[in-house]
Amino acid sequence: MTSTAVVTGIGVVAPNGLGAAAYWAALLGGASGIGRISRFDPGGYPVRRAGEIRGFAAGDHVPGRVIVETDRWTHFALAGTAMALEDAGADLSVLPEYDLAVVTASSSGGNEFGQREIERLWAEGARRVSAYQSIAWFYAASTGQISIRHKLRGPCGVIATEQAGGIDAIASARRSIRAGARLVVTGGTEAPLSPYALTTQLATGLLSTGEDGAYQPFGRAARGFLPGEGGAMLVVEDGTRGGARPYGTIAGYGASFDPHPSTGRPPGLRRAVETALADAGLAPGDVGVVFADAMGVPAADRRESAAIAGVFGPHGVPVTAPKTLTGRLYAGGAALDVATALLALRHQVIPHTTGVGEVDPAHPIDLVTGRPRPARLRHALVIARGHGGFNAALVVSSALGNHPPP
Repeated sequence: MTSTAVVTGIGVVAPNGLGAAAYWAALLGGASGIGRISRFDPGGYPVRRAGEIRGFAAGDHVPGRVIVETDRWTHFALAGTAMALEDAGADLSVLPEYDLAVVTASSSGGNEFGQREIERLWAEGARRVSAYQSIAWFYAASTGQISIRHKLRGPCGVIATEQAGGIDAIASARRSIRAGARLVVTGGTEAPLSPYALTTQLATGLLSTGEDGAYQPFGRAARGFLPGEGGAMLVVEDGTRGGARPYGTIAGYGASFDPHPSTGRPPGLRRAVETALADAGLAPGDVGVVFADAMGVPAADRRESAAIAGVFGPHGVPVTAPKTLTGRLYAGGAALDVATALLALRHQVIPHTTGVGEVDPAHPIDLVTGRPRPARLRHALVIARGHGGFNAALVVSSALGNHPPP
């Protein structure tokens, strides 16, 4: 149980960039992927803006026969996996296939595929429904397709804890490494921008509405968040393969669940953060940046900023939320934040939070706005919360030999 879980490859499929390099450049340049929804006419919906991936051609990343069998969310996962494996430079053919694993996160599965087949059912009858409907919508579809395509036949699974899922999946990958796996593909993606998917999200009452819907976490004008599609896939290894240039290590993890408000008990986010720090063997002062969950809902933002200030002290650590350029990606969101944190460790710069306007002084945090902030970073903390009470926190650390000077 002592194997070090190192991240050797990153694959990004985001509204503001395909591939880690394009995405990182977009973050530092403040390039947003949020705009009016174009995949369907959103005029009849209260939410009309989202982080949409434009110009993504599934045929450039996925075999044609697989395209018709799977949903857009799985296309993103397959594309991100191919990018991550190429980035890692791993030759899977020389590794035992039962030592290679997959664990992904999914919030709601293949919404668009499901909607299309339901439309066929009502318009054309049951015989016109695709046989692949039975598997394309399913939460584990991406895990299965990645496993089949790359012959990863070790422990495989899927996590369904909404926005927290990306962190929970990466933590599960670390457990697999500690249990003897050599390499694990992990992360999460989401494709929640079909009419059916958007309708299901509206029930939460947490989305920012109107033609000018804005996503301004920790800001005075915060009024909810905008959804987005995409995510990130990572290659996590046991550190024994020569020639790899790791981005960093998965150093610490904590999870908790919020009690029902009627109990009067405090939220569990702070406990998840403290557990992650203890698991990593770190003190709060060791952390150089916090990537916030940043829901953009005033009450939720206050709970998060209070937890951060409670652990690190008021304004005690730089905090950022680059997801204002992409929207909240649900199961893909935390995975993308972890990828961003690892890129920040490699490049020694904190990407800034854009579009917030005036930060609400009710939040006692050092929110990085205006421009990227150079920093000496050894450890980063990523926070995520899933709808329904899920909390997760992950510490990533600079790879051995790749630390900045003290």
